[in-house]
Amino acid sequence: MMVTKPLAAKTALLFHKADHFELTLCQRMNRMGYYSAIRLFFKGISRLGDGVFWYSLALLMPLLYGMDALYALAHITVTSLLCVAIYSQLKKRLVRQRPFISFADITAHTAPLDLYSFPSGHTMNAVNFAILFSAFFPVLIWLVVPFAILVALSRVILGMHYPTDVLVGAALGMLISFGSLAIFPVGAFA
Repeated sequence: MMVTKPLAAKTALLFHKADHFELTLCQRMNRMGYYSAIRLFFKGISRLGDGVFWYSLALLMPLLYGMDALYALAHITVTSLLCVAIYSQLKKRLVRQRPFISFADITAHTAPLDLYSFPSGHTMNAVNFAILFSAFFPVLIWLVVPFAILVALSRVILGMHYPTDVLVGAALGMLISFGSLAIFPVGAFA
């Protein structure tokens, strides 16, 4: 308990400074959401990034690659569950307010899935999925990498995240996916 209070005070100060440092970029990107076509496009991307895109893609893999795809999908599933566990714990401990909560001129162009923004879980999962789908099914790289980038952009444009939330989420997603491939080069379930 003693460690939590000083840590919370230190992270609050750090996030306060970072929030103000990133505010201009956040505002510029968020203003793009005032254009209905852009807002609707990125809301759709963000919604698909909730899992719909990745789960649909996963369901197609056994049809395209046969039963061997199930081993890769098991590996991908385990790493995605690890991503969820890590980002949910980080959000609970670091409690960075979302940009639209901290600044009145940032608009929430969609509803948040939870209270806090650091790190971006959408981005963390998108990067993890993109790397692993590309590693196990290389033909998909041209689909999954651009989609992951769009997911990351959507989170800032929609007012849900600061750019550092997205960058740290991407870094963590890369660390988890590349780490899992280093430990299990052919997949954890091969």
